Amino acid sequence: MKALRTIRNYLFYCGIERDEYNRIKKDAYISNFVVWRILLFFMAAVFAALCLTALVNDLLRTNVAIYLSAFVYFASVIAFFFILRKDSRVAQVLIYLSIFLLFLFGCFISKNNPVAPATTFIALLLITPMFIIGRPIFMAIELSAAATVFAVWMKYVKAYDIWMVDLINVIIFTVVGIFLSIIANAVRIREFVLTRKLNIQKDTDELTGLRNKSALTREINAFLADSAKNKGTLYVLDVDRFKSINDTFGHDVGDSVIEQIGGVLRKMFVSDEIVGRFGGDEFIIFLKNTNDRDTAEAMAADIIDRTSDQVALPETDRKVRVSIGIALYAGVETNYSEIFKKADTALYRAKADPERSVCVNE
Repeated sequence: MKALRTIRNYLFYCGIERDEYNRIKKDAYISNFVVWRILLFFMAAVFAALCLTALVNDLLRTNVAIYLSAFVYFASVIAFFFILRKDSRVAQVLIYLSIFLLFLFGCFISKNNPVAPATTFIALLLITPMFIIGRPIFMAIELSAAATVFAVWMKYVKAYDIWMVDLINVIIFTVVGIFLSIIANAVRIREFVLTRKLNIQKDTDELTGLRNKSALTREINAFLADSAKNKGTLYVLDVDRFKSINDTFGHDVGDSVIEQIGGVLRKMFVSDEIVGRFGGDEFIIFLKNTNDRDTAEAMAADIIDRTSDQVALPETDRKVRVSIGIALYAGVETNYSEIFKKADTALYRAKADPERSVCVNE
């Protein structure tokens, strides 16, 4: 069973587990998109040059229709690559289709020289798997399908002895191409996994496991920079009399309070909210696509209640209380600093008024 699981992982998930692969497959899609946008320009230029050369070269003139068709196709796909998102599945389908058309081109080249063993097609079997990152099973299917089409087609085109040489070569190099795809993808996917882990470490607050200040600033700025987004709610939260907790119980207990608050927020916000520790005893929560005042105040009250109930101190009769400043975003602020100042001002007012723990700045 373990051997079968390993084989499955290498064929379907590049040698890692499915959940881990799903977390980084978007990065693989983007990498394919960037590489193939360059390759498509190159291939369009090559076929344009071949088409022009065929017009003045008798040996190539019989292929002019093939060259022209290939040029039109690759030029059209380039246009799509400037419209589609980098992580689009459609872009991935177009990449695999482009690879298959390259194999067909290899078949035509071999067909036009029936007295010699295939070289272009064999080269494509080895080269193309190196230029795409994804599930090796898809490349294995593509290589096998292309090899089958080639073998059947050439059987009716070439002499038997030449065809047998091609058949043996195609079988061998299809297997080699599949193994190259498996190995290359396993290596490159692990690079994505390592990069992702390093980025998570860089953006994670060690004490709470939430986002740190740098990640908070970057992600909220990215949201505010999107002109299509004009609703949001920013909460700035800090612990009342946190210095007293440190002075009374020690910094270890203070760190425990911060850690426990982080745990409360992790349980409360499990969707696409931006949640993190700004520094010290201060936390940031940014809710996307909502700026309703009543909803914001109700959420703040829930945070305060849960914190009071779930965060423990050595003296069980003493409760941890937090104050919250809220800024409602309606498309006015252009960066994190502007909206943070509004929420921080609201927090200052909330802490200054003993009758309330929440203040909203619209």
